[in-house]
Amino acid sequence: MANLAKTIVATGATSGLGFELVKQLLAQTQPYKFILGARDTQRTQAAYDEFQYDGTRHSLTILPLELANLATVKSFAQQALQKLGQDPVDYLVLNAGMARNDDAPGSGTSRWSDSYLVNHLAQHYLTHLLRSKLEASGSRIVVVSSGAIRGVTDTSVLDQDNKRHPATERSVYSATKFTQLLGAHWWQRALKARPNAKCTVVAVSPGLIPGTNLARHMAAGQQGPDPNHPDAKSVATGAQSILAALTRDDLPADPEQLFLTSWGEWWPKDVYGLSLDTKLQEKWCPGVEEIEREEGISA
Repeated sequence: MANLAKTIVATGATSGLGFELVKQLLAQTQPYKFILGARDTQRTQAAYDEFQYDGTRHSLTILPLELANLATVKSFAQQALQKLGQDPVDYLVLNAGMARNDDAPGSGTSRWSDSYLVNHLAQHYLTHLLRSKLEASGSRIVVVSSGAIRGVTDTSVLDQDNKRHPATERSVYSATKFTQLLGAHWWQRALKARPNAKCTVVAVSPGLIPGTNLARHMAAGQQGPDPNHPDAKSVATGAQSILAALTRDDLPADPEQLFLTSWGEWWPKDVYGLSLDTKLQEKWCPGVEEIEREEGISA
């Protein structure tokens, strides 16, 4: 009997780790249906076409998505749900990321930095918009996080570090990825709150990957990952860490222990203890109405 296709909805699959992850999955005999968000759909489609995947086994749908513009997140979610129809979502992969400490003039009207919008708020909003489908499907939500979350030692400065044009020498990437981890915990709690809930949330660090485009938005003088660092890994290896987050079945019994490391271990909670503050999670995980009101998205 042929394997049933598994459906993956993903952000951040146009280059780097996300692109490599999809390529690795397209090389499997297990069939997949992909719904991917991309700023440039034609360029992304052309890049995957060059891979010459088996179109009789796998299907690829690429829809417009610009995470720094939350109106496109809403339209992406609507189109994705229409494409899905009655089909379930097996995996939601939240991989998109941005590393930039300052925003270009005129890059948006939100009071939040583009890094915050891309790394957390837009993907949190997308999860809200897909929530009913995810719950009905018993989906696994994979949040591609980072060891950089350990750079946050004082959560009282998150307001300052996440806002547009942050006047800080601290790492906005660390702040926004830490806030994203708050969101992973929030969703784990929210999705487990219902009786017989089947959704799971896994945060994963792909490791230190110098070969991605993550640092392309960095300002002059800012340094990306050192390719000569002893812990540096290839893009292919980093993608395998994300793949493990999709497939591991040894999830810890404690729902708060949801962080999978790039070396394949479940991080002890004390490493990311600050992110376990439920009041902090509530503060940084607004609902749909609040997001749409603040970001000026029409109902």
